[in-house]
Amino acid sequence: MKVLVKTLAAAALIAVSTFAMAAEGPGAKATKENVNLSTADFALEHYVAVTTEGESAGVEQLFAADFNQKIQATNAQNNNRSEVVKSLKKQKGEKLNCTVCTAIIEESADYMVAKVTLKFENFTKTDLVTLERVGNDWKVSKSINSYK
Repeated sequence: MKVLVKTLAAAALIAVSTFAMAAEGPGAKATKENVNLSTADFALEHYVAVTTEGESAGVEQLFAADFNQKIQATNAQNNNRSEVVKSLKKQKGEKLNCTVCTAIIEESADYMVAKVTLKFENFTKTDLVTLERVGNDWKVSKSINSYK
C-alpha cells in the first residue's frame, strides 16, 4: 500500500510540474527579452520607460559597456553600468508619479544628446542622456542628473 501511495504522489508531482512548464511555453526562461534599439529614438524611448515606468525588459541591453552615471547633488555620486542596471532591476514595475518631457539637444548619425525632465510635485530632475550607435544598436553611454 505504501508503494502505491508513493507512486501516485510521484505521478502527481510529475503531472503538476509538466503542466507548470507547459504554461510558461517552450524556452520561456531560456530566451532573453530583446528590445528594438535600432534607432536613437527607440533607445531614448526605452530609457525613459526603464527609468520612469519600471520597465525591466532589455535593461542590460540598453546600456553601453562603459556607461557612467553622474548625479549632481549635495553629495555628488558616480555610478557604473552594473550599479545602475542592478538598481533599475529592483525598481521593476514601479512607476514614478511625475510628468516627463524629452528634448533632443544634438543628434548625428552616430550619437544623440537628449534632455529628459521629470517634474515631480516638489522638485524637478533633469537627466542629460548621451546615446551612441554601437554596431546596429543604440546604447545609453552617459547620464548626468541634477535636481532643483
